[in-house]
Amino acid sequence: MKYRIEKDSIGQIKVEDNKLWGAQTQRSLENFVISHEIMPIDLIKALVSIKVACADSNHYFRKLDSSKTNAIIKSGMEILKGKYLDQFPLKIWQTGSGTQTNMNVNEVIAHLAKNNIHPNDHVNMSQSSNDVFPTAIHVAISANIINKLIPQIKLFINSLKTLEKKYSKVIKIGRTHLQDATPITLGQEISGWKASVENCLIQINNSLNYLNELPIGGTAVGTGLNCPRGFDKKVCSYLSKLWKINFKPLPNKFNGLAFKERVASTHSQLKVLATTLYKIANDIRFLSSGPRAGIGEIIIPTNEPGSSIMPGKVNPTQCEAMMMVCNQVIGNDVTISLCASQGNYELNTFMPIIAYGALWSIRLLTDAINSFNHKCVMGITINNQRMKHNLDNSLMLVTALSPKIGYAKAAEIAKLAYKENTSLKQAALKLKYVSSKEFDELVKPEKMI
Repeated sequence: MKYRIEKDSIGQIKVEDNKLWGAQTQRSLENFVISHEIMPIDLIKALVSIKVACADSNHYFRKLDSSKTNAIIKSGMEILKGKYLDQFPLKIWQTGSGTQTNMNVNEVIAHLAKNNIHPNDHVNMSQSSNDVFPTAIHVAISANIINKLIPQIKLFINSLKTLEKKYSKVIKIGRTHLQDATPITLGQEISGWKASVENCLIQINNSLNYLNELPIGGTAVGTGLNCPRGFDKKVCSYLSKLWKINFKPLPNKFNGLAFKERVASTHSQLKVLATTLYKIANDIRFLSSGPRAGIGEIIIPTNEPGSSIMPGKVNPTQCEAMMMVCNQVIGNDVTISLCASQGNYELNTFMPIIAYGALWSIRLLTDAINSFNHKCVMGITINNQRMKHNLDNSLMLVTALSPKIGYAKAAEIAKLAYKENTSLKQAALKLKYVSSKEFDELVKPEKMI
């Protein structure tokens, strides 16, 4: 293996000759050999895009000449197109400000750009890791939510709309407290699922209004030292065009560096989405349970054998996968919430794990919704015979008699039917509270929905 010597303010260090990074990246590689989680590529791309935007802005403010500006932008754009992504190997578990990853990006761009470009003096001009890294977190999260997660949420909502319409007239027994309740249509039940997901989408979009305010221009502690006035607006304008997202400067840079409530707020909406998806997946799991000893009112697609020992078994695997994902997202929210509370004085120093957790949640939800939608929800069918049997045998249909005979007598009918294992009609006639004709006129599930 051939090596070259790189230098930084501490001294000299050996770097493999085929690597594009410099001394600070190498030191981080050697000093933080902790687990295997590396900085997400989406975060790296966000950082690179900021370097490109900053180079353009520094040129606008006459701090960087055309030659160096063009070299930095060209190198950055090559990375954004997918080249050299293996040159960003640093772990999540490093300095809490993300400084070493910021320098990793600076060093790789400088190495690619050549032209006597220095990673600190030129690529990092008018910047600090303390404002660049949180800006990258905002950009990466927003871009991934808008371009990846939201399209999957919308497709999922459309699938629920299709099922809602398809089963709008299919009457089934409702359930509360896991016990039989009054009738409902399957379409109505699904409409509740759909409305919850739609509400989640609204709240996620609302949270992006705040997340898309960027702390760039605050430099080290929020004062904007070594940064020209108006730099933040220029950078945000460039990033908006590059990402096709409306980014704008965060008004109070001290807030942007020290506090992470914007990220925590957006992720909290992902957590709410996770609780909604968990509920839907669990409902489907129970409604399809059986097929003979459970509820068995709906039928889910058969994707793979369900057991290594029991032939013919089919399990709700897509539901289980979705529920595991939701639990992980909820766990990530706890981690992000704790880390967001650790903004000591002028800087939060838990940013790498905040970024990692948030981007992981987005990726998990995006993939899980896609899988759950296509491999389960879109293929749901119904067991008409089982659904009608459960409906006809429900004791809670007696609720339709309450307006005529009162709650107490209706309850007496239900208890007698349960005790003697007879139908509600048989119990009602035995107690002589209504006639056969009256019972048939009043107890009609289609009129109870």
